Amino acid sequence: MADRPVRRKPKLNRAEVVRTQRLTPHMVRVVLGGSGLDGFDAGEHTDHYIKLLFPVEGVAYPEPFDIEAVRRDMPRDQWPRTRTYTVRSWDPQARELAVDFVIHGDAGVAGPWAARVRPGEEVLFLGPGGDYAPDPAADWHLLAGDESALPAIAAALERLCGQAPEPRAANATVRAFVEVAAPEEEQELAVPAGAEIVWLHRGAAPAGTALVPALRSLDFPEGDVQAFVHGEAGFAKELRRHLRIEREVPRERLSISGYWRSGHDEDGWQASKREWNQQVEKEQEATAAVSAASSG
Repeated sequence: MADRPVRRKPKLNRAEVVRTQRLTPHMVRVVLGGSGLDGFDAGEHTDHYIKLLFPVEGVAYPEPFDIEAVRRDMPRDQWPRTRTYTVRSWDPQARELAVDFVIHGDAGVAGPWAARVRPGEEVLFLGPGGDYAPDPAADWHLLAGDESALPAIAAALERLCGQAPEPRAANATVRAFVEVAAPEEEQELAVPAGAEIVWLHRGAAPAGTALVPALRSLDFPEGDVQAFVHGEAGFAKELRRHLRIEREVPRERLSISGYWRSGHDEDGWQASKREWNQQVEKEQEATAAVSAASSG
């Protein structure tokens, strides 16, 4: 019997809000800092993420705070609400961690917090996690997503800008597609030579409305592609099928997942995400097998 993987205790980080910045009408950047980040480390991956902990109002938590003890000893409805966000940037010298939040009025937990939070407030979070970074050996890179994926896409573009003197990476061929609600939601991004970024505006339509047809109609450059496609789970599922089966992108060259799912908050989505992904994988493996048999 194979050994079970060791479950590592999640690392709790304490930080304080240093400043906030309104990037677009519906995106706010919160910069965290403080001595609590002395042991924090990120930078290996461009999709690093953290899990912010939002205490339930009126609930007293034991100190020192221990998330595992809370989950073991307290009723589930008293657990801090967890919200996952991509690390936009980490500056170890300044000890500053930037996180971008999409704001939709008073809806949700993290968005309203980011819109109102002030410097000096304490923040607890777990992490970081992550597993994607642009491979300098790839012939070209495909980056695509909605607002929720924009921080990771921006970080990947910056990484590609800084990969010189590796000749192939310095002039990396990149096709980046970012879907936002409207032109005023676009941001200035660092773009490496050889990169093309396309901003797509969906208006009031569902997420993926503009992104899916744009990727389906893309004329793929030749060579080995590494793809990063994230955002709403529904369009991520559709594009996973398109890239894996129709475009025949190898699984190991594809990072694709739903950061969120329409109609679900993060609690509901995270509870069903693994099962959702497993079902999607089974369906697409079955489709690939049928396709292979038909072509053979």
